[in-house]
Amino acid sequence: MAAQFGPSALATPANLVTIGRLVLTLPLLVIVLGAGPSWPGFVIWLALALTDGVDGHIARRHGTTRSGAFLDPLADKVLVLGMLMAFVAEGTFWWLPVAVITLRELAIQGFRSFWARRGLAVPATRLAKAKTVVQQVAVGLALIPPAGEDATWMANVVLWAAVGLTVVTGVQYVVAGSRSATSAGSR
Repeated sequence: MAAQFGPSALATPANLVTIGRLVLTLPLLVIVLGAGPSWPGFVIWLALALTDGVDGHIARRHGTTRSGAFLDPLADKVLVLGMLMAFVAEGTFWWLPVAVITLRELAIQGFRSFWARRGLAVPATRLAKAKTVVQQVAVGLALIPPAGEDATWMANVVLWAAVGLTVVTGVQYVVAGSRSATSAGSR
């Protein structure tokens, strides 16, 4: 299918999916903070996590936009960081891994914005996409209604794996951005 939307379009099907993900984040946070792990929370989370790739697929079919390039990672970060922080408040996750993930996400978002204003894109790598999936799995495991200590233990192990990927991909972004800046400056 040929691109139907130009790079400056706002009202696109992909952006509607992304905005829907953002809008549904608030009720999910209310569920978690009010009731903790639950099947309704897990089902909403699963739908939101699965639609993470749907908006990208739709955008590639209909034409990618600058607004979508901004909104999609924003939705991912609001959703994942919001849930991680809710689980810190709820006592499921320790604050340290969530703080590492949060600081990396904010720093890389600033880093990417900095280079974008200078005309250089720092696209997500496969490993960075895998990092997002591992973060989503950690949250998903924490949302499953209590099945004993095993569920919480598994969610925390996966969360620490996400921390490892978060740090590695953060370093990759800085190195890739530095290389792009160096090669762009030498032209």
